[in-house]
Formats: sequence, structure tokens, C-alpha cells
Amino acid sequence: MSVSRVRVDAEGVRARSRQEAILDVSFDGRRIWSFWLQRDGRRQGLDQVVPWPETLEDFLDGRAEITVVEHGDDTVLFQEQVSFGTSQEPIAIVNGRGRPIALDKYFRRVETFEGRSDDAVQPLLDSIHEVIEVVAESGIEAFLTYGTLLGAVRDGKLIGHDSDADLGYVSAHTDPADVVIESFALQRALQQRGYKVVRYSGAAIKVDVIEPDGAVRGLDLFGGFLRDGQLHLLGEIRTPFEREWIWPLTTATLEGREFPVPADPDRLLVATYGEAWRTPDPAFHFETPTSTSRRLNGWFRGTRVGRSTWDRLYLSGPFGRRRRPTELVRWIVGREPDMGSFIDIGCGRGRDASYVAEQGIPTLALEQSRFYFRHQARDWAPGTGPDFQTFNLLENRHVAVAVVRGALLPGPRVILARHVADTTSAAGRAALLRTASGMLHDGQGRLYLMFMCRQGEDGYHEENNVGELPREVVEEELARSGASIVYCEERPASPAAGASTLCRIVAEWPERRSNHSAGRTTGSGEAR
Repeated sequence: MSVSRVRVDAEGVRARSRQEAILDVSFDGRRIWSFWLQRDGRRQGLDQVVPWPETLEDFLDGRAEITVVEHGDDTVLFQEQVSFGTSQEPIAIVNGRGRPIALDKYFRRVETFEGRSDDAVQPLLDSIHEVIEVVAESGIEAFLTYGTLLGAVRDGKLIGHDSDADLGYVSAHTDPADVVIESFALQRALQQRGYKVVRYSGAAIKVDVIEPDGAVRGLDLFGGFLRDGQLHLLGEIRTPFEREWIWPLTTATLEGREFPVPADPDRLLVATYGEAWRTPDPAFHFETPTSTSRRLNGWFRGTRVGRSTWDRLYLSGPFGRRRRPTELVRWIVGREPDMGSFIDIGCGRGRDASYVAEQGIPTLALEQSRFYFRHQARDWAPGTGPDFQTFNLLENRHVAVAVVRGALLPGPRVILARHVADTTSAAGRAALLRTASGMLHDGQGRLYLMFMCRQGEDGYHEENNVGELPREVVEEELARSGASIVYCEERPASPAAGASTLCRIVAEWPERRSNHSAGRTTGSGEAR
């Protein structure tokens, strides 16, 4: 046994080992979390300490029997009743529907296949067959890939710690633009069959499958193509590959059913998981070469680059609906007694937008993904509360639509962009200022920016997923956009020593004159 002195406390799991080991952590007999001891831990003396993931912390108030084993070995390394927090109630790691959940390899909360009955997975298997048939009607042969291929070839069943299913196909096209067009055509075909489809990128989509108990399971369809002797397959693969390793397709058994797989599935599994793909690893992480990421990002992901980080941040976090509004938005409301409407760009979960809407002020709330604000949106009856809309600064069509929506709201309009400038690129900031100036084309309103201008030693940048953005850079960008700064201040993020510094800037744009407005005079007045 390579692992010794395993202990569990409120901080995390502690253990000693001279070599890498995969450990499974169970609560009351149910596996919840797996990790690599050395990769995911930090050194403390002779021990490796792996902290509890943030996605589990909400549940750690109560008691449970914690068991730790080395993956693939029944030998128990630790098994004791452990208490967390102040509650003495049993810990229940379940979602809002009361369904048992666990953490996947990215530490997201998911309903895994472990413990699911045969009947529960039948709709997913049915959907795999139907999606393959829809794709075939377009002259394309789809096959099992990623974890679903791995489970079929290795064990003939879905992998217990997995939570979705994966299909792939290799297009006859060799130009990325043609592959994208083809993927959108497949999306439309699936929607015509009644499936709800979410697009990941230019060549990858997800089909929602409803299980008998109402759980939603994802069925991913990844596009690929051969070019210059390389197989490019969304979302992780770019590797030397031969046509005969794919065609003609053969079959493998999954949960008692036959499904198409590549002619040489071993080649694809090695390209995906490495030579050790036959050894189960619930904590496996894809390590995509930078050259592959850049190539696939440029061809297919474009404006969605970095989106997965934010999705994981919000989807894995607490699901509270009525969280308190920020001090910033309270300050803004106090400064803007005549506010006619409020626009929250980068609204996150929507707490600030909801707070302003509760004051009876028309509110437009813009965010990159509907997942972020979905819980706040459900709290409002139709036609009331904020107008929540998805919005990507790097999508020109999104900017154009948002400008029109904002410009039609009653003035004076107040725009808030809290931690937007310091989480995007220079191109994103330019789009932010274009959006704000377009919404304020008549000179009626202001833009409120808040960003981290100096990184401290308080971990603020990690907690908020922001980068340091010098104040001078923002001031120069505002000036180039034609804006005037009417207020600016810097303040510490907290009273703690070594705190990061936040900057608040309030900016205005003069009214844009046209032939129809010649001779008119307007003034935006002083900042209140």
C-alpha cells in the first residue's frame, strides 16, 4: 500500500505517499469525490493536504461517516464519523430536487450514473440511437466518443462516475467554415425532432435528454474533420490520424445495446486518455496542448473562449436566490435619485438587478450565460422584475441588439459594469464602451465602472476571477471613446492589510448630434 496516515478534518484530506495515488472519498457509503493526491494537494511537512472543493463546502455542516480508499483497491485507508460546522444532522449531498449528486473531474456538482437503474438510463440510450439516425440522414456517420466510448470498450456500460454521454463524427469537409455550417444544419435537424439543443462552439452542441424522474442528462455531439494528416475533434483532440482508423465504423456494446464506434477505437482512446486508458480514473483531467487549444479556439470557439471557467464558477456555486445586493449598487441608487432605468452589464446571478427592479425602476440585466441568472429570474412573475438577457461583449450581433434595448429604456439611464473591464480583453473593453456609448447616445445617463486596479495579498483576484487593470488604461480607453470622467476614486477591497485596490469610475458621453437635432442644446449636468 503506497498511501499511509490518512486523516480527514474540516480542512480536507491529509495523507502521505511517495508516489501519485488516486483517492476516493465517500460520505455514508456513497462516493462523492475523487482526486490525485499529489497533483491536487499541497505539501505540509510530510503530508499532502487536499482541501475540500468549494463546490462541497456548502454541504459541510453536520456529520457523516467518511471513508477514503485508493481507487481500484477495496482496502479502507480511513473510516470514521466526522463532524463539520455546528449542526449534528446527517449531511445530505443532494441537489435542489433532492437527487444525490457527486463531483465530476472538474469538481462540478452532477448526477452521476452511479446508482441509476437500468430504466433510468433508457431514455439516454434511446436518444443516442435517435441522434445517430438524425445525423445519418445528413450523410454523416456518428459514433461513441470520449467517456461513452471508453465505457463501452472497457466495460460495456456507462462509467459510474460520468454524468453525460458523448457522440462524435468526422466530417467529409476539410475547411473549418464548412464544418461549422454543417454543425448548425445538424442542430436545426435535431430541434425539428423536438430536442432542446445548446451550442458549445462552432462544431459542438449538447442535446438535453429528460430522464423518467425529470433529471436532465446531456448528450454531447462533437464535430471533427481530417486535415493535413491530423484529426481535429472538438473539444480536446488534434492528433496524427489515418482515415482507416475511423472507417468503416464497427460496433461496441453499451448497456446491452450495439452502437457504432471507430474502426480502431483503441487509437482514439489513446489520443484522448493516453496509453493508460484501460485503468479507471475518476479524477482524470484533460491536458490539452496549448497549440491544440489555440487552433480549435480560433476555428470554432472564438468569442466563447473562457466561457467554461465562468460556467463552472456559477454552476458549481451556491444556488441562493435572494442574496444581498452589493454595496456598490446601493451607493449608485443613492447617487442617482432621478434614475429612469438601470442596465446591469455582467449581472452575474442578478442580485443587483433584482434590487434595483424592486425599487420599481425598469431594469435590463445582461450576462454571458442564462445559467448565471436563472434562479433570480424564476423569482419574478412573467413581465415583472429585470429583463434578463444573454449577452456576449465579443459578439457584434449581441452588442447591436443590446444597444437598441438599452437606448429604448427611459432616461436617465444608469449602466453598471461591475468587474467586467478586469475580466475581459482589450477587445472586450472596447465593445463594452461601444455598448455603453450607444445606449447613452442622447447624453441621458452615466456608466459606472468598478474594477481591480491593483492586486493585493488578500486573494481577491482569485475569489472574483479578475485580473489587475491599471486605472490609467481605463482612463485612456474612455477618452478614446469620447467619454468624460465625472467621478473617480480608489478604495481598498477590505480593511485587511495588503488588501487589493478597487477603482470606481463614472463616465458620460455627450449627445450625438444629427441633422435632425441641429440647433438643439443639451447638458448632462454635474455628477450627483
